[in-house]
Amino acid sequence: MKVRPAVVLSRNNEVLLMQYHYGTTTLFALPGGNPDPGEDLEATLERELMEELGVEIQVFQMLFCGVVTRPNQLEDVLHCVFVGEIFGGEPILNAEHTTAAAIVWKPITELEELALYPSVASAIQEYHAAMLPTTYLGYIDQPYFG
Repeated sequence: MKVRPAVVLSRNNEVLLMQYHYGTTTLFALPGGNPDPGEDLEATLERELMEELGVEIQVFQMLFCGVVTRPNQLEDVLHCVFVGEIFGGEPILNAEHTTAAAIVWKPITELEELALYPSVASAIQEYHAAMLPTTYLGYIDQPYFG
């Protein structure tokens, strides 16, 4: 099983998302990435966001984690989603370090309307509304795009 950390960065009731284009599908994802050997999840997020967006972040607690199964792939992916905060810089896309087409701030209330990977819009909204504790989501009902 692969592990992929991601981080929820919010301001003014909006969440920072990476925007991708796969064929005719526009897909959104939380910023994050893949750990290097020996790298913990917090360090992965700090490195990935500096490389891809040029920002320094503080990573706080894990909000939730859940598993996505992918057709035609040998491994499932355990998504570990943390909450964090930008404390240095303003996000600017660095095309040398990501295949994302853009970065966007989207209202938390509109997340369920987006093609989001992993499909965790409701979990983010519930956390934001009620400050729910960290939880394991189990298998995430993930639609496949493109």
